[in-house]
Amino acid sequence: MTHKTDTTGFHDDILYPAAIPFVLFHFAAFAAIWTGVSTTALWICLSLYVIRIFAIGAGYHRYFSHRAFTTSRTFQFILACLAQSTMQRNVLWWAAKHRHHHLYSDTEADVHSPRQRGFFYAHVGWIFARQHHETDLTKIPDFARYPELVWLHRLELAPACVMAAVAFAIGGWSGLVVGFVWSTVLLYHATFFINSLAHVMGSKRYVTGDDSRNNWLLALMTFGEGWHNNHHAFQSSVRQGFKWWEYDPTFYILTVLSWFGVVWDLKSPPKAVLRNEQRLGTKIIERSAAQLAATFHVAAVREFFASMPDAEAVHGLAAMKSADMIAKFHMPALPTREEISLRAKAMFVKTVSLDDIVDRAYVILHEALEYYGRREQIA
Repeated sequence: MTHKTDTTGFHDDILYPAAIPFVLFHFAAFAAIWTGVSTTALWICLSLYVIRIFAIGAGYHRYFSHRAFTTSRTFQFILACLAQSTMQRNVLWWAAKHRHHHLYSDTEADVHSPRQRGFFYAHVGWIFARQHHETDLTKIPDFARYPELVWLHRLELAPACVMAAVAFAIGGWSGLVVGFVWSTVLLYHATFFINSLAHVMGSKRYVTGDDSRNNWLLALMTFGEGWHNNHHAFQSSVRQGFKWWEYDPTFYILTVLSWFGVVWDLKSPPKAVLRNEQRLGTKIIERSAAQLAATFHVAAVREFFASMPDAEAVHGLAAMKSADMIAKFHMPALPTREEISLRAKAMFVKTVSLDDIVDRAYVILHEALEYYGRREQIA
């Protein structure tokens, strides 16, 4: 199969050989037509879904990706085994990719951004892309030092095979198909919706410089992972439902486990974050300002340069600052700071850093004008 690669290393082909077992596993769910659907199998399905959705949220995500709490080496291994029984690759791969996602959320370098590559690719296609197959252990050195996790990294399907065997031993073929296969397929898409739908549909409480959203339906499906905008506002929090009414069973279970000393050092968001009074970091301000600046029409500036009949005039204009260009050559006026501020208030939720975003967007727009001038001069 031929493919193209852009400057970011993205391959535009979407059908990969590695996806074949994944697709066949979905078809295996239809084997219930022959095995039947027993009551025991349905209970196995429900139990495996509940246990393993907790393992995904608490294990893959909050512990291995974000170190939101501390636990013993024994429980760490148990969490890793339960998480990997979902057949969503191994914990080192999962956490490394997720840490990369947070570094570049919804930018060109993000591994699964609906904005950049489309909904389907963000939901499932990226998992099977060749450039995402390997594990970048430099992103997760804190856990790559444990031999037992490296062993799971090499034998990533071992926990799933054990779980499937247990389901078969309890419920026979129906237990295997309905109990294990059905619950695993449901877990696939509940998890994948956080990468796709939670960056498309829902509400935003915080300015995070990306498209993360809170989605109450996904929170129900994933035991609290759907409060995704909250999570992006303070990633290391063990609690993702910041309000009392935001359903977050993963946090509740971890809290109970902390009473018995199984986990400890549960990290919570600062009061300033809960009140949405925290100052935003430079990276978030820069990304938000770029989004804001992009909403203004700069094409008129390019058209103005293209229509300039006098080469000397173009060269003289290119050496000027943006304000001088507009005044002397009657160029299309760039928006004032007040106009940028009005659009920012309509575009972003409340933040104490709104003025910082507006100021940076104002600079970006004027730098763009001067860039076009320099480019025309070179041309």
